[in-house]
Amino acid sequence: MSRNAKINTLLLLLVAALAVLPLALGLGEGKEEPFAGADGQAEAAITEMRPDYEPWFSPLYEPPSAEVESALFALQAALGAGVLAYYFGVRRGRRQGARAAAAAAPDAES
Repeated sequence: MSRNAKINTLLLLLVAALAVLPLALGLGEGKEEPFAGADGQAEAAITEMRPDYEPWFSPLYEPPSAEVESALFALQAALGAGVLAYYFGVRRGRRQGARAAAAAAPDAES
């Protein structure tokens, strides 16, 4: 197994552990919304400290339900992952093309 394969496997296991450990250890038990987002937690903390607080801005679009909001977030994440995958794929293809051109260049001169 090459060094890069070992590193990739280790990183994959680390990401899987980060996703599974909070669920396996029950870190969210006993809470109304165990894995609520940071926005909701910040809003709760602010209104607890200063009940008269008025937000500066309001959302441009408020999804009709939590399921729609979750679906839009998943769509946003998928589009971002697609853009990153495309970028890294193009970059790798260019690098492979440059290597192939460099390998073929000495043959063309002889």
